[in-house]
Amino acid sequence: MFTRRSFLAAAASVLVERSILPVRRQEIPPLEDQVPPMLDHILLGAGDLERGITLVLEHTGVRPAFGGVHPGRGTQNALVALGERHYLEIIAPDPAQHTDNTLARKLAALAEPRLVGWAAHPRNVEALAAQLKRASIAAEGPTPGSRKRPDGRVLHWQTLNLKDDAGGLLPFFIEWDAGSPHPSSDAPAGCQLIRLEILTPDPARLARLASAMSLAVPIAKGPAPQLRAVIEGPKGSLSLTS
Repeated sequence: MFTRRSFLAAAASVLVERSILPVRRQEIPPLEDQVPPMLDHILLGAGDLERGITLVLEHTGVRPAFGGVHPGRGTQNALVALGERHYLEIIAPDPAQHTDNTLARKLAALAEPRLVGWAAHPRNVEALAAQLKRASIAAEGPTPGSRKRPDGRVLHWQTLNLKDDAGGLLPFFIEWDAGSPHPSSDAPAGCQLIRLEILTPDPARLARLASAMSLAVPIAKGPAPQLRAVIEGPKGSLSLTS
């Protein structure tokens, strides 16, 4: 029988649940606070491209697609979209290229896939170069770059590279050519970047540098410099570190 006592107990239970739910929602920071607004892509380095692809597939359920090679740089890549104008680039040595490129050598030496950097997209790379010069922040570029896709289309961009990127914690900057589609537009979908953060023993110094570049990114204190990212897919999540 549904007595007055049981009715009051049920009502109290509903009130308790309603009082708890808002607290739980507040414990989860908004997504925009965890992903830098200027983020273009994150780079997952691997000694072997297929090994990097397998890692992402096994954890997220999405298989990255081969993106092409970087002529003269000795590298090749595979891509997966991480939301609108964000993507993951798995970058690895290209066995078909015989080059003494520094990045290709470093990638070949990796025992396991790991984050090796990230890229940010300013509104105007030329304007950013001038801004950095005024702030006495040394940088190289803008420098043109290109990559031929498997379908034969060539993508073009310009990059601006910091001479001191704090050991890979700070990004390089990329502006895609107006005639080149952004790689996230047709890379395999289904994944989302949940968080990208920087750990450093001196967060105040790094925050000052980031501010001078108009770069908003989560920075936290840690025992050693490190990039951390979390990617969510239909199968599960993938946590990556540098």
